[in-house]
Amino acid sequence: MDIGSKIKELRVVKGLTQEELADRAELSKGFISQVERDLTSPSIATLSDILQCLGVSVAEFFAEDSDDQVVFKDEDYFEKIDSDLKNTVEWIIPNAQKNIMEPIRLTLAAGGQTYPDTPHEGEEFGYVIKGEITIHIGKKTHPAKAGESFYYTPEKKHHISSKKGAKLIWVSSPPSF
Repeated sequence: MDIGSKIKELRVVKGLTQEELADRAELSKGFISQVERDLTSPSIATLSDILQCLGVSVAEFFAEDSDDQVVFKDEDYFEKIDSDLKNTVEWIIPNAQKNIMEPIRLTLAAGGQTYPDTPHEGEEFGYVIKGEITIHIGKKTHPAKAGESFYYTPEKKHHISSKKGAKLIWVSSPPSF
């Protein structure tokens, strides 16, 4: 495990400078810089202090990254046809009920209705309308093309790119830009 880069990634996500982290952990800016560049290793007690300032437990810090699915295709969607409301609801993120945000694709028939919206935060969702994109989360990349959706929690540095341009819907909650 690359401890230094992981500490740096957490610091950047929290919006802290090396100096601010050093002040909070009662360390020097130079020491934080050396840790982030893997030129020195902190003691367990010092690492615990740094992580506490970053809002992460030692267990969370050393937990292995999960390989949660990020991109979802048509065959992953779950469909419900409601003849009473005259609509079709497709859950475009499987098992979304466990998340705060529940992305759906809704097709209304003539006279159809929608369900009420619910509050949500701390998640990002998107649907690619046209073209192809790459979702970058930490050091991993996830390609997605038209008709596919994506979902992730923004716990790591992330962005979306496209080589040839793309049209998409991207929902970030709470808004981060």
